[in-house]
Amino acid sequence: MSSPRTRHIVWDWNSTLFHDIDAVIAATNDSFAAYGLPAITMERYRELYCVPVPRFYEKITGRVPEPDEWAMLDATFQRSYAAHAVACGLTPGVDGLLADWQRAGRTQSILSLTAHDDLVPFVDRFAIKDFFVRVDGRVGPAGGGKAEHLQRHLAAMDADPAEVMVIGDAADDAYAAREVGASAVLYTGGSHARTSLERVGVPVVDSLAEAVALARGGHAPAAER
Repeated sequence: MSSPRTRHIVWDWNSTLFHDIDAVIAATNDSFAAYGLPAITMERYRELYCVPVPRFYEKITGRVPEPDEWAMLDATFQRSYAAHAVACGLTPGVDGLLADWQRAGRTQSILSLTAHDDLVPFVDRFAIKDFFVRVDGRVGPAGGGKAEHLQRHLAAMDADPAEVMVIGDAADDAYAAREVGASAVLYTGGSHARTSLERVGVPVVDSLAEAVALARGGHAPAAER
């Protein structure tokens, strides 16, 4: 749950700070087409999406992709995503939220399953890097979960998990936070439907302003719709 002890926010990147859900759906459907599958709607995607991502494909096809199939799916997705993501921007209002949190003397970082070498140029593109004490993307093969990644991230900052809140758009963000002893808030503007997020058992919000208000230990403002 939220707490006034929150001193540090770990932000998810994709579909949280970076409003890229349209690019994600387009790239997913391109990978589906390469696999011989029909296109998926955003609503259906939000119902089924999960991490590790191969489990998402298992929900669609009834089996986990073989290693060569997964390599093809991931490569197709990444190529398509890169093409579509250039048209995406930050979630509206993010700049102000990041600046306000920093001015309050609290810290924040980015943790993403996007490859690190791809993530950093995106963050640089929006000139927001100075708001963060650390930016960590994935190092190694795609398809894994987030808990170990989060544990390493916090250890590198010598951060006390009891003072950390993870803000993300996927159930895995909350599961990872729970595993390391941090709190979490989930945002409905990304990869999961609200009904899926509510089953996780952490606060669910419709705007990042609400999430930050909870991190401050106060009440969330009315959702920005």
